[in-house]
Amino acid sequence: MTIPQDRIIPTDLSNEMSRSYLEYAMSVIVGRALPDARDGLKPVHRRILYAMYELGLVPEKPFRKCARVVGEVLGKYHPHGDTAVYDALVRMAQNFSMRSPLVDGHGNFGSIDNDPPAAMRYTECRLRNLSTDALLRDIEFETVDFADNFDGSQKEPVVLPSRIPQLLLNGSSGIAVGMATNIPPHNLGELIDGTIALIHNPELEEKDLIKIIPGPDFPTGGQILGRSGIHEAYMTGRGSITMRGVAQIETLEYQGRSNRDAIIITQLPYQTNKSALIERIADMVNDKRIDGISDIRDESDREGMRIVIELKRDAHSRVVLNNIYKQTPVQANFGANMLALVKGEPQLLTLKNFLTVFISFRVETIIRRSKYELRKAEERNHLLQGLLIALDSLDPIISIIRSADDSITAKKKLIDQFELSDVQADAILQMQLRRLTALEAEKIHAEHKELQIKIANLNDILSKKERIEAIIEEELVQIKNIHGTPRCTEIIHDEGEIVDTDLIANEQAIILLTEQGYIKRMPVSSFDAQQRATRGKAGAKIKENDVVEHFLTCCDHDVVLLFSDRGVVYATNAYQIPSSSRTSRGVPIVQMLSISKSEKITSIISVSEFKEDIFLVMLTRQGYIKKTALSAFSNIRTNGLIAISLGEGDQLRWVRLTREEDSVILGTRLGMAIHFHADHQQLRPLGRATRGVKSMRLKKKDELISMDILSAQVTIGVEESQDNEEVLEIEPEELTEKETSLGPWILAITNKGYGKRIPITQFRLQRRAGMGVRAIKFKSGKDNLTSLRVVNAEDELMIVSNRGIIIRQAVKAISLQSRSATGVRVQRLDEDDAIAAVALVPPVPEEDGENEEI
Repeated sequence: MTIPQDRIIPTDLSNEMSRSYLEYAMSVIVGRALPDARDGLKPVHRRILYAMYELGLVPEKPFRKCARVVGEVLGKYHPHGDTAVYDALVRMAQNFSMRSPLVDGHGNFGSIDNDPPAAMRYTECRLRNLSTDALLRDIEFETVDFADNFDGSQKEPVVLPSRIPQLLLNGSSGIAVGMATNIPPHNLGELIDGTIALIHNPELEEKDLIKIIPGPDFPTGGQILGRSGIHEAYMTGRGSITMRGVAQIETLEYQGRSNRDAIIITQLPYQTNKSALIERIADMVNDKRIDGISDIRDESDREGMRIVIELKRDAHSRVVLNNIYKQTPVQANFGANMLALVKGEPQLLTLKNFLTVFISFRVETIIRRSKYELRKAEERNHLLQGLLIALDSLDPIISIIRSADDSITAKKKLIDQFELSDVQADAILQMQLRRLTALEAEKIHAEHKELQIKIANLNDILSKKERIEAIIEEELVQIKNIHGTPRCTEIIHDEGEIVDTDLIANEQAIILLTEQGYIKRMPVSSFDAQQRATRGKAGAKIKENDVVEHFLTCCDHDVVLLFSDRGVVYATNAYQIPSSSRTSRGVPIVQMLSISKSEKITSIISVSEFKEDIFLVMLTRQGYIKKTALSAFSNIRTNGLIAISLGEGDQLRWVRLTREEDSVILGTRLGMAIHFHADHQQLRPLGRATRGVKSMRLKKKDELISMDILSAQVTIGVEESQDNEEVLEIEPEELTEKETSLGPWILAITNKGYGKRIPITQFRLQRRAGMGVRAIKFKSGKDNLTSLRVVNAEDELMIVSNRGIIIRQAVKAISLQSRSATGVRVQRLDEDDAIAAVALVPPVPEEDGENEEI
């Protein structure tokens, strides 16, 4: 008999603690907290999906109680608390938690206000199509390994045969022992495109994949501020991604009291609690930490989110919004930590690593599936070969069977005489008499031929890697076509961030700014060239009482300078202006610039490079003009920079780029034009905080409406005059041969849609501050000059009306006429519509190296 002391094993305490803690840590890491990089699931999620699949809860079947699923998971696979299982099940059904939910929920599954879901006995669930199509399909084809469950009574899959990179699709978060993971969700279509690109070219680097997968795509939408955090996360596995809600500044109209500005929040950053956010803003207003807010309310409904933050009458809306971004979760950071299990070990993965692991896993599953199908096909083919032998020797086989004492004897005789296997002999003995008919025999022959083709195809797949990769690509494209959705989260530029413009296509763009301050950017390709005198296409959804006021064509890499009536200039990159469809209204300019409510943008220009020999010519409403070096505006602060000093009641209205040797042409509403040099004698360069000199003497009730620049090359031969009085004589209707040659020309467009090209030679060079010459004769008393532009033969125009109707047409389609002519119809307008602005389509940017010699 042993005494208790003999069973005591002396152990070093530190070693035992270290070993036990390490076992516990690895158990938590591998078995609970970290997802597998292959299917992107933690054990609890994998077990829930597999248990639902076993229960037959596919999309075509009715919903079942969540309590039934939780009980199945607990009883067979997951010996932990029911709360943990139900919480995991609920999250997979929440469209605000998962970019592509895996479970279809019926009942109360919680809300973005952090409301808890109903108890599991009330809610119901079933699998979504994405789960059956992309995660569980082929699981019965021995594509993955199965292991014993906790008590050895059941088998469960070690991993699901996922057809998509699910870990990046829906992301994951978890805290293990000594480590944690936090992977953001992404867009399914972008992930599939990136995976296919990596299959085609395994040498692709992260910087190439970022062009295809630009960043996370959160289910709640919102915006990502800047790309540096995304790049860091994709390149190293760790990075801080700044998220921001979508907010707009609107004017609320009330009956019986004055209108108020309000900040409208329609989207929140990922995992932000809406009700807690509203409560926090209210507390900060009460504590005087945020000023300018008079009321806050939640107007969200089934149509979407709408948080209304009403502002006080004297509040600066942009400042209030910036304070909300700074002090509340409307702007938050997502700390990406791309940690996942690879071959059972936690690894920090880059974007390429994630996709490489997934592609390797897909290759393995397709090989295993093909081997399984090949084995089954060969077994069936072997059996059919036995049946074919029986059909060819039917009478001897029937004789053997009839003469045998029992089935065992018959089976032995068949094997010996016809060299059959046990399986073939059993199949012959079990063959029904109806299969001896000619029709049934033909079916056996046809099936045998099909199996021969299938076996050859499977062997070819297993022998060629390119066949396997083609299958992976085909399956991915099918899933993308069925389950792909548009991107929810917009990636916008962060002020002060150095952006790699190589990641942004330098496309031709149109920028529209309305009178009420809505701005948007559209590709020029949205508008095809049309015939003269057609109606055009809608370019913006204009609010009632709003009209298009400014219209600019540029390229996405250009810097857009926006000048206000107060003489202040603001700057933004063209690609920072949100891109919109033709029919959208755009975004309020106050969301982009630190501009006061009483300030208004009066001129916009685009600059591709801030060169020393280029100047800005500025013209005010009262006719003061000045020239300042463009280099003085290369560094513009976020709150703007003074561009010109203005007299009382004056406003800055027009700004153009010029060189020292160029000339300036001005147009007035009553059809007058003056043309003078931009050199030092007429316009000497002045500093930013100066007023300028008088540009033109105007008639009574006349006003300036346009300014453009003519290069020195095109004014060669233009007559110069010392007379500053108006030239009243009528110009000849017939133009000289020199005047009808190739341009440039002066293009005159009236507000009623009439226009013409005029030879530059008909606008003599005069001294500044004169009255000028007549540029056009009007068809009616309601007509007046809207635009006076310098154009070339190859140019195309973009003409926009007050209602936002845009027409694109070639300059050569507009007739060439003298100054005294009335022009031709260039755009057909409604009775109450009018031409608002005219802009030239920019030249297509050249690709680097396009013209280099090889």
